[in-house]
Amino acid sequence: MTAVETKPAAPVPQARNGRRLPGWARAAIVVAIGVGILAITTTLTGQYQLTSSGTTQAAVRLLLPILFAALGGLWAERSGVINIGLEGMMILGTWGAAWAGFYWGPWAAVIGGLVFGALGGVLHAIATVTFGVNHIVSGVAITLLGMGITQYLAQLIFVPLSRNPRQSPRIEGFETFSIQPLADWLAELEGQQRVLLSDAAGLLGGVVSGLTPLVVLGFLFVPVSYYVLWRSRFGLRLRSCGENPVAAASLGVNVFTYKYLAVIISGGFAGLGGAALTLNPGQLGYLEGQTGGRGYIGLAAMIFGNWRPGGLLAGAALFGYVDGVQLRAGGEAVHALLYATSILAVILAIFWAARRHWRSAAVALAAGLVVYAVYWVIPEVPREFASYAPQLVTLLVLAVASQRLRPPAAVGLEYRRGEGD
Repeated sequence: MTAVETKPAAPVPQARNGRRLPGWARAAIVVAIGVGILAITTTLTGQYQLTSSGTTQAAVRLLLPILFAALGGLWAERSGVINIGLEGMMILGTWGAAWAGFYWGPWAAVIGGLVFGALGGVLHAIATVTFGVNHIVSGVAITLLGMGITQYLAQLIFVPLSRNPRQSPRIEGFETFSIQPLADWLAELEGQQRVLLSDAAGLLGGVVSGLTPLVVLGFLFVPVSYYVLWRSRFGLRLRSCGENPVAAASLGVNVFTYKYLAVIISGGFAGLGGAALTLNPGQLGYLEGQTGGRGYIGLAAMIFGNWRPGGLLAGAALFGYVDGVQLRAGGEAVHALLYATSILAVILAIFWAARRHWRSAAVALAAGLVVYAVYWVIPEVPREFASYAPQLVTLLVLAVASQRLRPPAAVGLEYRRGEGD
């Protein structure tokens, strides 16, 4: 008789008591807390530009290129390809948008930017997917290539027109519009200077006024990307290439085709970001160096958003808002943002303490005290330093967000056809 040793069954995880809030409810709570912090800061510091509709309009225009670049990074990295060449594809998009927009109008500028950005995506896909070039090396090469090609094309095409090798002639932009009668009602409420109500009206009023078709397209692409990537068979297969391409290929997925499509779409989004810069009412046309590293900031927004459409929208909004504040009101308003940051740190400390995460609570409280001390000691942030506020926010946000990130498992890894056979 043989004795059979049996292992004790693994403990079944107990179901959590209570239900988690849906994503839209958590997002609404975060937005409400943010509006409340800005309203308190505006009341106590007197910096009314923090919640004015003009600042919000500027923030929307500034976040748009970053949002397109972040969407481009999302599509590429969900398929397993790192696209650090977004900056170069965006540069190609600025030139393509200016060239097409000068001859055929603003909608042609949008298509021109998309096509030129997608051409950069094709190059990146050939290098990384077909030839297995390191994704970082290929991305850097495309950025340098984009800078060189656009400088050459600007010399060839724009110099006879504008007499300037670094700038195109002025192009025609989109006419702006507002959502009425909501925009007028919010403007009236903002003018009444009621605490919290006028602040919320100013922030929301800037979102529904001064719009262009490209702004609407940018916000529309966020839910569309979510639906396609997470709710369709195409998106499921594309994301499987970024998680485990060998397993995806064993189930009949053509990994090369999906990676190619994703990287080309990624380049198209980056090109749209370039078109958004070219069609900006403040600078209607191509200007050498006008991307200013926004392709890299878009990548940071995507990482901040944990490779999710809603998260990257929040990241792009954060960077665009800080940039809008420093452009509209300069160092004094950026100085007031230090006060808002210290309030946010205290709220985070209370949140972590309620969840018994004592170490995180102590770190958040200490950070809040340090920021408040800086706010108290210096009367104003120098304008030269304030212009780098978006880049500083990028570094801080990435340092904080890196604790909870979950990138696609196979992103950046080389895949060869037939692996796993």
